[in-house]
Amino acid sequence: MNSIAILDFGSQYAQIIARRVREAQVYCELFPWDSPQEKILSIQPKGFILSGGPKSVYEENAPFIQKFILESGLPILGICYGMQALTHALGGQVDPSAEREYGSAEITHLVRGTALDNITKVWMSHGDKISRMPEGFIVLAKSGNSPFAAMGDMRRKYFGVQFHPEVHHTPNGIELLKHFAVEICGAKPDWTPASIIDDSVKKIRQQVGDARVLAAVSGGVDSSVAAALVHKAIGDQLVCVFVDTGLLRADEGAQVASAFREGLGAELITVEAADEFLGALKGQTDPEQKRKIVGEKFIRIFEQQAKQVGQPKFLVQGTIYPDVVESSGPDRSKAEKIKSHHNVGGLPEDMEFELVEPLRYLFKDEVRLVGEALGLSEGLVWRQPFPGPGLTVRCLGECTPERVSRLRAADKILLEELSKAGFLGKGAQTSQAFMVLLPVRSVGVMGDQRTYQEAAAIRAVSTDDFMTAEWARLPFDLLAKISSRVVNEVEGINRVVYDITSKPPATIEWE
Repeated sequence: MNSIAILDFGSQYAQIIARRVREAQVYCELFPWDSPQEKILSIQPKGFILSGGPKSVYEENAPFIQKFILESGLPILGICYGMQALTHALGGQVDPSAEREYGSAEITHLVRGTALDNITKVWMSHGDKISRMPEGFIVLAKSGNSPFAAMGDMRRKYFGVQFHPEVHHTPNGIELLKHFAVEICGAKPDWTPASIIDDSVKKIRQQVGDARVLAAVSGGVDSSVAAALVHKAIGDQLVCVFVDTGLLRADEGAQVASAFREGLGAELITVEAADEFLGALKGQTDPEQKRKIVGEKFIRIFEQQAKQVGQPKFLVQGTIYPDVVESSGPDRSKAEKIKSHHNVGGLPEDMEFELVEPLRYLFKDEVRLVGEALGLSEGLVWRQPFPGPGLTVRCLGECTPERVSRLRAADKILLEELSKAGFLGKGAQTSQAFMVLLPVRSVGVMGDQRTYQEAAAIRAVSTDDFMTAEWARLPFDLLAKISSRVVNEVEGINRVVYDITSKPPATIEWE
């Protein structure tokens, strides 16, 4: 197989490494660092990439490189902690740094003619440094705080970089990863949307056989593409279920029905369940609890629907990589849990379904490319992402019918104005935008009268992978127009603010 095995030492960036390798059209899989040998070698990797991580290699019980990795004779690239783990395993020295190095830095090349030639500005995130390289290595680059910012053993094809080439803050970093995968490891760049579809169809057919399958669809790109993949694989065995939770955007129900019945040609059942969801959420304000309530309610409704269509045992979900990372699912136990996505950490343990998740190891941009290759409409593929729990996670505090309606109205105005200004859709600089209703009241004045009403926040970001994101630089005049319309047209909101926080440190959604 033309694959690269990425070993995850607990980095929140580990999935981004996988995405960058796949951007180079090379297949890769991510494994916890201590995964069994047979599991890692089952993909017959051409080489290994070692991710960063929060630990120090000299700590007790620190993650380490398993012996069979070094005995395989395959090329290895260590990134940040991965470089330090490689150094430690091969007899070098890693020590605490006198000055930690976080953020942008510049490296000085000490050897020319390598994949580092076009890299000068890099992104650092470490508190330790290598003070002595292992035998056989030469130093390739240094930075102000890292005497060995990059090193290599040309004979064994072992390499290490102290910086993170996978993030956008390291310009041309992807070229380094591509060079390692293709030129050094010899992997062929044949991972394309067409090959993803072919592989997914085979796996879906193998998993479900001739059984009936339910698909949970929300109208978002993830659930739509997942359903389209399964429909391509098994046709009329698929039944799509759209649950109107009462927590949807304006006109969402009609748009979803049209997209699936006319665009996909799949059977669609619509379940009206607004009262059930809002009733279950009554009095709830904790974000984790709200997500879990929504997750369980979804499953119970699907279980009810299953009884009416022949009791299928399979449920399709549009789970993607970022969902798994942030939820720290069972195959991501080395990463810190950020929040429970309703379709990962929020699912009840006693549900009756076996999950079919054809997108579980794809990033958002890969999902969209697959959607286009499947022939889905541009409007569906490039719709604004929408979380499974819906407006639950954008209505901070209690989700009462009144507050959800208020948020829906404000969000509709935001999307209308952004669309008219060309900030939504394929190729637009804004990847995701939405309103957040805050459980915060402030004093205002309207019509010469005092008001004491809620505040709303605009969240708009630019991103490729949804693992990191920058706040979108929307024009001031556009923000002013949106604010004016919201305050004038939406009862109960008298203040609008703009969120200018990147991810990290924030997440894209507020809850």
